[in-house]
Amino acid sequence: MDSDGYVPLSFGGVPVHQRLAGSVDELAARVLARLVDHVPVYGTLPVEQLRSEIQRVIGQGIRAFVSVLRTGSLPDEAQLQVVRQSAAKRAEEGVPVEAVISAYHVGAQECFEQMAAYATPDDLPEVKTVNVLVLRFLERMTASVVSGYFAERQAAAGEEQSARQAMLTALVDGEDVRATADRWGIALPACYLVLGLALGPHPDEGAPGVSPLFARTRKVRRLRVELERHAEGQVLSALSGDGGLALIPYGTEARLLADRDWDRLASVVSHMSRVAGVDIMAGAAAAAPEGVAAAVRQAEEVRRVAVSAGREPGVYRLGDVLLEYQLMQPGPARDALAELMRPLTGRPELLGTLRTFLDSGLSRQLTAERLRVHPNTVDYRLRRAAEATGLDATSGADVMRVRAALSAHDALGVRPGATAGAESGGPDAG
Repeated sequence: MDSDGYVPLSFGGVPVHQRLAGSVDELAARVLARLVDHVPVYGTLPVEQLRSEIQRVIGQGIRAFVSVLRTGSLPDEAQLQVVRQSAAKRAEEGVPVEAVISAYHVGAQECFEQMAAYATPDDLPEVKTVNVLVLRFLERMTASVVSGYFAERQAAAGEEQSARQAMLTALVDGEDVRATADRWGIALPACYLVLGLALGPHPDEGAPGVSPLFARTRKVRRLRVELERHAEGQVLSALSGDGGLALIPYGTEARLLADRDWDRLASVVSHMSRVAGVDIMAGAAAAAPEGVAAAVRQAEEVRRVAVSAGREPGVYRLGDVLLEYQLMQPGPARDALAELMRPLTGRPELLGTLRTFLDSGLSRQLTAERLRVHPNTVDYRLRRAAEATGLDATSGADVMRVRAALSAHDALGVRPGATAGAESGGPDAG
């Protein structure tokens, strides 16, 4: 619209900007009432803030629109800067951006209804022109709201990320975590649940035509979102496509954690695995903030031991892998135990059957189902393993030594798959 030749619009013979200008305060009050009734977040703000600041901002918006009707010119940069500043303040207060935008639309609707009440059939051309001005005004104001709102959110996110990174570094490095928390205004929890994570690949990472980088980034983003969703506070994490570290704030002291707390953590990790579509192996520990550095080392070691021992994906604590953990420490006993499994080197079907048999509670039927072979094949392989090693996994006297020897064997070499031999019967299938 050419504002140079603009003539103020009239309804019923009276310029519409005059009709609005004389009732700005009344209109602002009505807009505020509608916002409180129809946009829930405004109903949660303090009454004093609503009646002073929020109503004042609404009045400024109405006056800006009155100026548009009077001059035909859309708001200038100075007016838009006021809008951006107001939107930034709402962002700082946590008011959703959609609520802020709604305020301008509700205000425009209230103004239009106020003007339309005076329009006659002869005013139809002016009504159309006013409608165009309303839409252009809202376009300009909405763009400014979004600009100001997200500029503030971006700045806040940058500061929050810096605070999280500083806190994570202090916790992992064993620095003065209390001083760091005070410096960044972070409230420390009673303890942190520490997860050392190993992530399996998502199918999309190897899918033709799909960017592996994009697939890995999406996987990590989903995991972060789920961690935050189930945590009681800000999760501190350093994750890559293969794994990493997560510190989950928890309201119970580490020494008071019960099985239900660890079961809840395992449930969260299982949910994360389903949502992200990947296997997750996690070593877990818990500690007060000052003890997180040691807990991180323990969680990562537990995770390494669980992976080496061929455990199924899930969450493991030190108590879950005590035997494997101890047997994987260097020493002559470990070497001697590993030597017992040496005759099975190059026989993955025998090693895999032994592992599955032990993991199946010494049940030959369950072992056969897991390996997808006949039970007679399981018996045959167990006999062959016993002949080669001198250790009979079906004998109660030898079970503990078989477990120990397998753990020591894993500590010294690359562990074959837990279900090796499942795909075929092999030359000794019976």
